[in-house]
Amino acid sequence: MRRILSILLQNEAGALARVAGLFAARGYNIDSLTVAATHDPAQSRLTLVTHGDDGVIDQIIKQSRKLVEVIEIADLTGREHLECELLIVKLRAVPGQAPRIAACVRRHPRAVLLDESEHTRTVQFAGRGAEIDAFLVELAAVAEILELARSGTAALDCGDRVLADAAA
Repeated sequence: MRRILSILLQNEAGALARVAGLFAARGYNIDSLTVAATHDPAQSRLTLVTHGDDGVIDQIIKQSRKLVEVIEIADLTGREHLECELLIVKLRAVPGQAPRIAACVRRHPRAVLLDESEHTRTVQFAGRGAEIDAFLVELAAVAEILELARSGTAALDCGDRVLADAAA
């Protein structure tokens, strides 16, 4: 089962490597990893997407809490949360395809045409991973995908809950 873990950790050299090392040492795969400083420059938020049953995820959480850099960790999967991923995709735009690409972009309110050249179009899309997957299928039916970059998932709890309060 797909799981989203949100980890608040100290913003210091090597913290990310130690979290990633914990996964590698136990043979767990990381599907997506996004990390950046928070509103507090002393802390970073790491959002990690992996797969595993409850037992595996419980073990990951317990082991992560032992790392000195980890302030708090929460599995957002089973509760209301917001998640978003960014896609930038470059498409071949042979004559006659440009209007079809533009129409596809217009059908998706979160899609933006970023760049147009004589032979390519570059599009940005932000949304849940499944929405990005569906958008890519639609784009691939309209034009050849030349390259793409995905940011990985960023996620937060809904409502008043903040990660530092997750253990409470």
